[in-house]
Amino acid sequence: MYEAEKRAVLDCALTMEHYRLVSLSGGNVSLRLPDGTFLVTPSAVRYDGMQPDDIVRVDAQGKVVEGHLRPSSDTSALLYVFKHMPEVNVVIHTHQPYATAAGLVTDMLPAFLTLMIDATQKEVYVAPFTISSDEGMGVLTVEYARGALCVILKHHGVIAFGKNLDQALEAAVYLEDAAKVYLLARAVGPVPTLDEKQIADQAEDRGNYGQKK
Repeated sequence: MYEAEKRAVLDCALTMEHYRLVSLSGGNVSLRLPDGTFLVTPSAVRYDGMQPDDIVRVDAQGKVVEGHLRPSSDTSALLYVFKHMPEVNVVIHTHQPYATAAGLVTDMLPAFLTLMIDATQKEVYVAPFTISSDEGMGVLTVEYARGALCVILKHHGVIAFGKNLDQALEAAVYLEDAAKVYLLARAVGPVPTLDEKQIADQAEDRGNYGQKK
């Protein structure tokens, strides 16, 4: 079942690897399905050797309902996010280096670039450290999201989310670009920020970006 959705989850994971947000089998991708179950990438399986049938389908309690592999060890955290953020249909977890590095030197990555505002919607907060493969990752993600589409997990990585795979992936990719710019700027001086009106004006949908459908 859900063959097209499994293919899309795998494509998203491969794109994460392409943009160097993960390496080998790090991180994960998960997708909410219409029947109340979820697709999750398997635990400790390299993306470059993964097949669509390797994607695991689990129920809301994390029990495997379809698949021959164990789901991601972070499944309990992912399901916590889905449960407490009903508007979210996709959760992506990465180990992207620049955003993770930024999380070691600041408690909040300000919304200081247009591309970051477009993709994450606002500033991105840094959640305190919690061990991996623990529901606490999900608890902190919900607590520290604060309207953004990403949360940086201190000493760990990033959780990005959205209404679909493209939105969550773009949030993660552009957060990484913004974090790189932030670290470069901070290395030579203070990083100037935008005020609330400038951020709101940039975030406003002006109807002239992308293609008509």
